[in-house]
Amino acid sequence: MLTNVVHAAVVWVRWHVKEHLGCSLPNFLDNLFRAQPMQALRFIEPGNIQQVEIPEPDSPGAGEALVRVHQVGVCGTDISGYLGKHPFFTYPRIPGHELGVEVLEVGAGVENVKPGDRCAVEPYMNNPDSFASRRGLTNCCQEVEVIGVHVDGGLCDRIKIRADKLHPASGLQYEQLALVETLAIGCHACNRSEAQQGDRVLVIGVGPIGCSVIEFLRIRGCEIATMDLNPDRLEMIRGLYGIEHLVSLADGSDGMERVRDITHGEGFDYVIDATGSPKSMSFAPNYVRHGGTFVCVGNTTEEVTFSHSLLQKPELTIKMSRNALPEDFAFIIKTMEAGSIDTNAWITHRTTLAEVADVFPSFTKPESGVLKAMIAV
Repeated sequence: MLTNVVHAAVVWVRWHVKEHLGCSLPNFLDNLFRAQPMQALRFIEPGNIQQVEIPEPDSPGAGEALVRVHQVGVCGTDISGYLGKHPFFTYPRIPGHELGVEVLEVGAGVENVKPGDRCAVEPYMNNPDSFASRRGLTNCCQEVEVIGVHVDGGLCDRIKIRADKLHPASGLQYEQLALVETLAIGCHACNRSEAQQGDRVLVIGVGPIGCSVIEFLRIRGCEIATMDLNPDRLEMIRGLYGIEHLVSLADGSDGMERVRDITHGEGFDYVIDATGSPKSMSFAPNYVRHGGTFVCVGNTTEEVTFSHSLLQKPELTIKMSRNALPEDFAFIIKTMEAGSIDTNAWITHRTTLAEVADVFPSFTKPESGVLKAMIAV
């Protein structure tokens, strides 16, 4: 008897919703759920971060996917954006581009992912018809919009995103997936350098991007030295990677004497600067050998300047590195799934979406010891 009553009630509710609201019961409930606001973190302006409520995204259209955000890595870009020091950052902005997500729903024509897939996100929204994209340079498309920088990012419950920017990896945890984009930046910088086995490479700045550069130099069999202002960070890198040659600038020196000692006065084959410091980037070519290459992977709003003779006399090559390419993401996921990259030691701080507005300012301070903070959403 009770079963019949419940069945009749469900039938009546379905008819009533269809008759008066013009949609099915599941769609009605889905629309009702999405009408509720969700939590997000927003940079209102430099130095001002607030937890806010925003509308739920609607259903994905053709070529799109709706994803639930599980983990968000805090990047140097986020720190620079909070401090007002990133050249491409606009406000107000929901940050978050290092994402580990779960696919909830896909739109028409999507075949590369399905509901339930765990994915890393390639956050560079390029125009496929642009000059750069047609030549495979999706990372530096003239019209590229990076989520969390130019447009709102993933520091919220759910986002809608182009499905072709999702890279599924069922064998990885969400924290690992949130680190794929960081690794991709380092992988691309290494590819730009063209450093090979046995080459001597100096990595300046051993934050997350510097560590990601080191990962791929290590895989290539390069001889790696590191330079940083923070001696504790250098010692941590020694422990992680067994790097013998450390150059500390904590004493206020320019490091040239130590570089000459390490390289027998010749300089490094490759120097990769991951600091984002205009002072560091301007001086870094001094560490490069004659005929060597300097790669700049950091961002700054200020000018970087070199004297002409510093570059021409040793016939240096200077390269810039921006973002990463789809093949970098595929290679990294394959390498991580094979167990060749272990990033567990990178994550020094963990927090939640509800707490991050209070703790985020501490992430900007070197004394906090943050290498990589991870936010559970």
